[in-house]
Amino acid sequence: MAADNCAGNVSLPLRNLLNSIHCVRDRVRGKLSPLSSDQAVKAVSQEATKLSLAFSKPPLPSQQDGEKLSESMMKSVLTLSTVYYWLPKSQGNTLLRRHVRDATVEVLEGVSQLVEVILNSPLQSLSQEQLTSTGSVWSACDQFAQRYKNHLSVVSHLLSQALSEAQDPFSDVLDDDQDGDEPRGNQDTYWSDKDRRVIGPCQGLMKASAACLRKLVSAIKANGNVTTPQNLSQLDDLADISKEISPGVDDLALCLYPPMDYSGVESYVRHTHTHTHTHTHTLSLVSVRAIFCWSASSHVCGESELTWVQFLDGAVDHNLQKTRDLIQQDG
Repeated sequence: MAADNCAGNVSLPLRNLLNSIHCVRDRVRGKLSPLSSDQAVKAVSQEATKLSLAFSKPPLPSQQDGEKLSESMMKSVLTLSTVYYWLPKSQGNTLLRRHVRDATVEVLEGVSQLVEVILNSPLQSLSQEQLTSTGSVWSACDQFAQRYKNHLSVVSHLLSQALSEAQDPFSDVLDDDQDGDEPRGNQDTYWSDKDRRVIGPCQGLMKASAACLRKLVSAIKANGNVTTPQNLSQLDDLADISKEISPGVDDLALCLYPPMDYSGVESYVRHTHTHTHTHTHTLSLVSVRAIFCWSASSHVCGESELTWVQFLDGAVDHNLQKTRDLIQQDG
């Protein structure tokens, strides 16, 4: 009897291996219909739920039922991995694959954590840790399904994220600061009249950054096309450049807080005007200028979009010149 049990225990991992190989073989042969990423990630979420519920209260699954649950979970994981590995180049071989890979890893890490919690927890009741782990799998699957449907959705998501981060931080602060008319003692804690004049065009530069991203999101939704490698490359470049805008806005904002760092603002303005990357403060508006150039020559920018490209480019020039003039004036 002991020998039979030993033989059964040894054969269990081999049976699991065999089932996994059969699953991969059938998918390669085309016997299993290819699933979309939405279907694949939904299957992982459902199998994780079934696995968690089966081990949440007595009676626990029999060995046979446990094997079936494990096999189903494994098949769903393999299917999701297959969706990533078989992602066609026509859907974006760089940006999309990178983000689908990261999203897939996040889902798999959640499933791995859930299985570890089940293995290490008392198998008599549903623990808080198991609830949390199950919820983490759901969350990762939901984010995967919402964000990474295709190349355009990835680019739109990244640009929208950059837009939410590249906002003017001073509008409310300036309103509050204007409420107090009484003299202040420590000038390092508030803006002088000259500081306020310099902040105005700097706010204009920040707003131009946000407006550029906002218009670009709309242009991509209206005109974005992923049917050619050239179009995919253009979208990838726009997404990569947009990621630099928010850090640049933050760098400029830090220079503007009292006491104002005039040398930092001047460096930002000077290098933005000359389109160089020789200073950390140059990232935001140099990136905006780069987006203007890329947008005007890319497939997302039609004749109607050229109007806002030219308008915003002119607004950047105006505010750059105004900032330089104000800094050079005596206080």
